Amino acid sequence: MFVRVSLPALAVALAWPTVAAAQPTNTDDAETDAEIIVSAARTRLPASALPLTIDIVDAEALQQQVQISGSTVDAVSALLPSFSPTREKLSGSGESLRGRSPLYAINGIPQSTPIRDGSRDGYTIDPFFIDRVEVIYGSNALQGIGGTGGVVNQVTVGAPKEDGVATRTLLQATAADGFDGAAMGGKLGTLAGYRSGAFDAAVGATFERRGAYRDGHGNNIGVDGTQGEVQDSDSWSVFGRFGYQLSPSARLELIANRFELEGNGHYVLVPGDRDRGIPASSERGTIEGDPPSNRAELLSAALTDDDLGGGTFALQGFFSRTRDVFGGGAFATFQDPAIDPNGQLFDQSANLSRKVGGKISYERAVPGVEDLTVTAGFDALFDRTEQYLVQTGRTWVPQTDFRSLAPFAQANLALFDGVVRLAGGLRYEDVRLKVGDFETLSHYGRNPDHDGDGRNDEDDNGDGIPDNLDTYRPVFVSGGSPSFNDVLWNGGVIVEPIEGLRAYGSYAEGYTIADVGRILRGISEENVDVDNYLALEPVISNNREIGLEWKRGPIDAGISYFWSSSDLGSLLVLGEDGIFSVSRQPIRIEGLEANLSWRTPLPGLTLSAAYSDIQGQTAGDEDGLIDDDLDGANISPDRLNLAADYRNGPFSARLQSRFYLSRSFNDASTETDFEGYTLLDAYLAYQTGVGEFALAVQNLTDAFYVTYDSDTVRTNDDSRFFAGRGRTFTLSWRGAF
Repeated sequence: MFVRVSLPALAVALAWPTVAAAQPTNTDDAETDAEIIVSAARTRLPASALPLTIDIVDAEALQQQVQISGSTVDAVSALLPSFSPTREKLSGSGESLRGRSPLYAINGIPQSTPIRDGSRDGYTIDPFFIDRVEVIYGSNALQGIGGTGGVVNQVTVGAPKEDGVATRTLLQATAADGFDGAAMGGKLGTLAGYRSGAFDAAVGATFERRGAYRDGHGNNIGVDGTQGEVQDSDSWSVFGRFGYQLSPSARLELIANRFELEGNGHYVLVPGDRDRGIPASSERGTIEGDPPSNRAELLSAALTDDDLGGGTFALQGFFSRTRDVFGGGAFATFQDPAIDPNGQLFDQSANLSRKVGGKISYERAVPGVEDLTVTAGFDALFDRTEQYLVQTGRTWVPQTDFRSLAPFAQANLALFDGVVRLAGGLRYEDVRLKVGDFETLSHYGRNPDHDGDGRNDEDDNGDGIPDNLDTYRPVFVSGGSPSFNDVLWNGGVIVEPIEGLRAYGSYAEGYTIADVGRILRGISEENVDVDNYLALEPVISNNREIGLEWKRGPIDAGISYFWSSSDLGSLLVLGEDGIFSVSRQPIRIEGLEANLSWRTPLPGLTLSAAYSDIQGQTAGDEDGLIDDDLDGANISPDRLNLAADYRNGPFSARLQSRFYLSRSFNDASTETDFEGYTLLDAYLAYQTGVGEFALAVQNLTDAFYVTYDSDTVRTNDDSRFFAGRGRTFTLSWRGAF
């Protein structure tokens, strides 16, 4: 079941560290909002008490969508109109929620690498181990850095609720239309749970092999040899969850996860022809260098007590690390005559990142004023990231340390027997970056005056003219420890004059930092001091929202309007070398969202619709006016979703359509205009005594389309002109014992 909790987007900076085993994991067990506990909101208060706009993708809905499309990212994108269409690649660069980057988390632990954003944070855990996904909309500081578009929190599965052993297994086969062997794939997953008295555990593993992807014309889809591919890849994952009930209210829990996805490198790119409407394809071949891959490892421990001094205590610590390897090439940026004087040097980069963090909080109702709940806590995060070149060992982005210390306090007050609710709070962010002295990669530039005598170092004869004006050399950059601190605040109100009718309004602030790695590696001028480099200033974004919802009888409906702004935003701008850089410009985004669900008189049949309209502008020229449209790398198209769900005994089915509407941009070129496309998906399942058999069909009509990113970004690059997946069948068996 896909559940919308249509409350206003407010950054409730609470501190519950997402120990989801104690939470309901299927909305069938909680038919009212009051019973839904959203762990990503970091409070024990039910969703109905929080001024938040939340979507919950429960286990059943997630299972359906993952079988249709293959990943958690694709599942969330398919269901939420405010989420951009995915690139259908390993990289999520340019994918957004409400026009800004979402923060992916696992049990509240951030998966992003903000210092050098590798855009692989949607592929850090296998969806087989995810019980539900909680999506909180809008800029907020719920999990600290990164939630400018919202939070996508993946809650992992729990242990059996009764003593004994329980297992579940997945066998799955996928094939493109035509059932050619090269386009087939398969997946095997198993999870074993055990409970004995106070101790419980869940341990599992998965393996998935993906074949080539085919478009609606039956042709191979072009491989992205630089950013990485999901097609023609293998992934492995292991997961463990161990818990011990210290007392009736206190629990200790340990979670470990390791996920790795690596391309098989069986295909090479065949460039397309945009002028003739021919997308890029791929053919069998041998790639140069190491195949693109990503590896994510996570270890977390949590201690919670639901009844400590009449309140809830939570303590969580975690360690995570990632290694993202990108494809390579003989790019101009990588050339160095000292290594290869012919200018044909092949190289590729890799991101290394590790995080250590902790959260502590205490929440309780104020004695004597039971309608007032107060929370106080403290978050700490330490992130170390670097990017290096795999083949030559050169440093591209120097080791950079990020530190965030954040105390917070929050209050939630019910008035007039809950007819009115007020919520608000503050979060103080104390952030510091540390970068040592470093040298950039070598590039052509004017020879420097290192000795300070006023003459170019290569002006040996003193005539003021450099002997060698253009020299291939690195640029020395003085390191530093830039810092900032800010108070991020939020406030909101919910009014429910009659049961089922709810009006709301809210304001919330969130923050992130621009992609520091892109900025540092792009420095080309001399005498740069990191401490004074303006581009390292943070992005402070806010979200204002008003809305109305009706949730009564067979009808669930809601409509909301939001607007978001940041005075010093962060945009990706494509350079002449084909590599994106960061541009700091003001950003304004506004949008309208509407949803409707009708439980029809026909038992088991539910019809639903959802719509999103998003507009975004920036100041892209010298006039300073915020009137230039955000491009396709920074804003998603408008969208309409329609779906029909049916369940009758052991049989269930879903038919869904996604209408991606055309969009034009007020730039000088019409080549960036998006034509739009429509996709139709289907899912059928039947529960038997030996398990559930299911068939999913992605792109049921085998429509041919060009992906949104390919249609609007790099419109002069025939190698980046990718079609989307054609009709794809997935047959699965799920057994539980």
